[in-house]
Amino acid sequence: MPVVYIIGIALLVGVDQFVKHWVVMSLALGQSFTLIPGVISLTRINNTGAAWSILAGHQEVFIIIALLAVVIIGYFLVHYWKNVPYRIGLSLLFAGTAGNVIDRILNGHVVDMFQLDFINFPIFNCADMFLTFGIIILGIAILREQ
Repeated sequence: MPVVYIIGIALLVGVDQFVKHWVVMSLALGQSFTLIPGVISLTRINNTGAAWSILAGHQEVFIIIALLAVVIIGYFLVHYWKNVPYRIGLSLLFAGTAGNVIDRILNGHVVDMFQLDFINFPIFNCADMFLTFGIIILGIAILREQ
C-alpha cells in the first residue's frame, strides 16, 4: 500500500482524535454550543453504545468487532487496491473504525459532538462521518460495477 494512503489514513485518524480532544477540553459533558443556528451544534456526549446508544455499555463487544473490522478492511484494501473508488471508500472505513476503537480502548466510550438541530439524528463525530462517506463511496462503486 503506497505511503500516501497510510499517511492519509493516519491524518484522518489524527483529525478525529484532535477534534474529540478539543471538544473534551472545551465543553463540559452535555454542554452545547451553536455553530449554525437551526442547523448544527456542538454537543459533547460520551457514547458507550452505537448510534442512538444501541447496546450501550458493551464496550468489549464493540472493541472486538472494530478490531476484526480493521483487519478485514485492511485485507480488502490490499486485495482491491487497483480499484480507486474501493481504495478511497475502504481507507475512509479504516480511518473511521480506527478512530472510534481508539476512544473505546483508551476512554471506555466514544466522544460524539456534532448535533444536527433540524432533525432527530444521533450526535456523531468525525470518525462516524468517515465511516458514512466510506460506505456511500463503496455503495456507489458497487452499483456502478453492476
